[in-house]
Amino acid sequence: MPEEMTPETFAATYHVSRETLARLMAYQALLGKWQQSVNLVGPNTLAHFWQRHAADSAQILRHAPDMATSWLDLGSGGGLPGLVLAIMLAEKAPEARMHFIESDRKKAGFLRAVIADIGLAATVHHARIEAVSEAMPPELARIDVITARALAPLPDLLRLLAPFCNSSTVALVHKGRNWQEELTASEQYWKLNVTAQVSDTDPAARILEIRAVSPITG
Repeated sequence: MPEEMTPETFAATYHVSRETLARLMAYQALLGKWQQSVNLVGPNTLAHFWQRHAADSAQILRHAPDMATSWLDLGSGGGLPGLVLAIMLAEKAPEARMHFIESDRKKAGFLRAVIADIGLAATVHHARIEAVSEAMPPELARIDVITARALAPLPDLLRLLAPFCNSSTVALVHKGRNWQEELTASEQYWKLNVTAQVSDTDPAARILEIRAVSPITG
């Protein structure tokens, strides 16, 4: 992985077409425009979009089941990883649909603006994650893949994502250098099968593949 990634090296690394790269560049432009009035990402990270955001998000696809069509991105914020994945899925799995849950009104507005501008198969649920899981819309009852990035410590994140999991759901979550400590803390309260994959963008970070989530009772 190069230290400073360009659009061209991103496209070569993640095997995306010119059309998909153009959509990602349109998203990058919208992110920069909206960032001037809405805090979507760390301001210092915008100059390193392709490494810090695009590649960090795109690597998720490598760990997802081939037949996954129903995706859920929790606490979506500026659309990472969800918007990057939705753009890439439009080419790789046109039947796939991404669902975003975002409680902040302005951030939900940003997500809807990008979806409309680029033309993505995606839905924004503007509400708290707990409220959505309690109501459980029919379209979220059979989710194949759940994603989350910089949302909450793993014990809390498991509580948020568990209601959306079925026997075949895989959660693919970004975790930083303290991932092992978070996992150890989680195992006091949760039964789960976890595979830790080294992140493309930080050798100390991990993508956690989480399956079979259930609370420890008693």
